[in-house]
Amino acid sequence: MKHRPALFIPLVAAGLILCVPLVAQEQQQPAPPPQAPQPAPAPTPSPEPGGRTPTIPTPTPLPTPPREPQREPDWRQQQPFPEMQRPIFLSGRVMMEDGAPPPEPVVIERICNGQPRPEAYTDSKGRFSFQLGQNTNLIADASVNTAADPLGDPLGRTQRGSFGQGRTLSERDLIGCELRAVLPGYRSDLIPLAGRRLMDNPDVGTIILRRLGKAEGTLISATTLAAPKDARKAYEKGMEAIRKKKFDEARKQFEKAVTVYPQYALAWYELGRISQQQNNREKAREFYGKALEADPKFIKPYLHLALLSAQDRNWQDVADTTDRLLKLDPFAYPQAYFFNSVANFNLRKMEVAERSAREGIKLDDSNQIPKMRHLLGVILANKQEYAQAAQLLRSYLPHASNPEESDLVRRQLEEIERLAGATGATPAPAPPRP
Repeated sequence: MKHRPALFIPLVAAGLILCVPLVAQEQQQPAPPPQAPQPAPAPTPSPEPGGRTPTIPTPTPLPTPPREPQREPDWRQQQPFPEMQRPIFLSGRVMMEDGAPPPEPVVIERICNGQPRPEAYTDSKGRFSFQLGQNTNLIADASVNTAADPLGDPLGRTQRGSFGQGRTLSERDLIGCELRAVLPGYRSDLIPLAGRRLMDNPDVGTIILRRLGKAEGTLISATTLAAPKDARKAYEKGMEAIRKKKFDEARKQFEKAVTVYPQYALAWYELGRISQQQNNREKAREFYGKALEADPKFIKPYLHLALLSAQDRNWQDVADTTDRLLKLDPFAYPQAYFFNSVANFNLRKMEVAERSAREGIKLDDSNQIPKMRHLLGVILANKQEYAQAAQLLRSYLPHASNPEESDLVRRQLEEIERLAGATGATPAPAPPRP
């Protein structure tokens, strides 16, 4: 029986450590008045091994040049006007194909050179208005199509942070940028931002969302339509409190909503999101479970439950939860395929893991989850498909989250190349170390 070498390496990225050198700033001293040069004292030589004292020649000092008199600055030689950093405002509307507003608030993203940056939410009528780079405080939603790592932040904030960049963007910053709406299961129009000037009309027009395919699951729970007025009013107040980052007030409003209407799946879901954001995982799991009890076809809680189970390394539960999600909607969630692949990889179900990774990569056409390529490469290496494995790991290297992870991937590449050489395969050479 032929021995198959093992490359089973955990896919846990190390934390990023930034070493910032401290540079002492030299104080500016006034230049001394011209004076006769003085010979510099010769340094005291240190004895060499064996007791010999080396001879060190004394350098000839250079004369200090006389200081030129200061002149008044000539305004004609100065730059006329430096580039001004002024805020850029954008507004517009999001609509479905049938002309209706989205069934819920959706995220407006700015994509610059392939990197998405959330900017704002739409209101109940699909309208949005915001200042670029100075967006509102929002809770990141794992059901949004992001590069969330199931082994990392449970809310998928690897790149997003708290949604804000905290600085004013200039016209130059918009080169290579586009605007889109993000709603799982839908493809968005793209609005180019390059060339937009400060004094342009802020209205970017209407962004249309088009369904990717038919799905049994729903983004908006059917129970929402039956919610009584008092429950719906409390829910809306809770959402407004979230936008203002008043999470305790939001919790009170959602609790009021589910007290009035216990089948309010969307309110249970928001209670789960707040608990998860506050690291109360048991409560979050309880609230997501109640949301699914009220409406099993409501998609949003599934991915959050999978994230919680991944944190606990409960891979069977991750696999089961994402299986249910992908049956309800196989078109909208590449990260669900990723989590499913990670779970089956850890359960040693390599064929299932490979199939899920390939499906996820097919959906992730903008490469928002580059880790999926790394995962598929390790799976193929375990199947002794070294050439394709090396290619995938090599393509992932530029996306590694920190130097420690880069070193891990390089070591995996070296091992793949060693095994390839032992079997006669010839993968492409590894890139040079920086």
